[in-house]
Amino acid sequence: MPAARSRTNEWRRSLEELCQKGGSLEVAISRDDSRGHDLVWRLRILEVRDTGIVVENPGAFGRTLPLHIGTRLMAFIVIGQNRWEFRTAVTEELLPGKYPDARNGAARLSMPEHVERCMRRHARFDAGPLELTPVDVWPLLDPKSVVAAERANELAFAASVEGKEIPAADDESLFPNIGPKFTAHVANIGGGGAGLVVEHEQAGLLSRHRLFWLRLQLGDGSPVPLVATGKLVHTHIDSAQRTYAGLSFDFTFNPAHQKTVAEQVERSIRTLERRQSH
Repeated sequence: MPAARSRTNEWRRSLEELCQKGGSLEVAISRDDSRGHDLVWRLRILEVRDTGIVVENPGAFGRTLPLHIGTRLMAFIVIGQNRWEFRTAVTEELLPGKYPDARNGAARLSMPEHVERCMRRHARFDAGPLELTPVDVWPLLDPKSVVAAERANELAFAASVEGKEIPAADDESLFPNIGPKFTAHVANIGGGGAGLVVEHEQAGLLSRHRLFWLRLQLGDGSPVPLVATGKLVHTHIDSAQRTYAGLSFDFTFNPAHQKTVAEQVERSIRTLERRQSH
């Protein structure tokens, strides 16, 4: 069997196996310029056919974020040390009910015309052509102290949506009770949490704390940074001694803030979609 055909069969077979096991495809909305960073979503694979790949729509912070027809995506099949990258696009929007397990509805993606295989030298963290979003992270010493900072963030975002002057949302006097800052990168986002990549030199704080305050600049359509509390769920270390940290978002002390964060993420996604249509 020719090598090219063998590689093609391998990625298709791996994709079908992922589907059977309830696995996920990692996707990001393609950017046509160098502005902003990429958010990578883990979307559950529901069906693999010649007519396309059906994935559950992304969701974040309690909100469904449906992908619209024509949206161009970068997609990644990740299994152990094997990884395939390809470009695809949304060809069909599927409402909830079509697939019983797809609470957020689903989208059909075109089957790729070309698939690039690469070895995952950095475990989960090799993002290929993507530029992962940086995130400022602080150990959160008193979770109740986030309320004032998050309220300031909510007012700043509301002002930006209304086209008004944006009040300062990064006044350190409004920061919660936090420890020393370190910077990580967002490897992927799921419905209720995010995976962060943390360099070895900064990973020590992960073993001493379980709650963290996160601030990231979405950039695309959202001039106000997103802030949220994250609870550390699990970690693992790659061969380069970088740590992948899985965090779940926690809005216990300010439930209303979840709505603002969801709106910020959705605004960013819709901005990227509009740019593609121009």
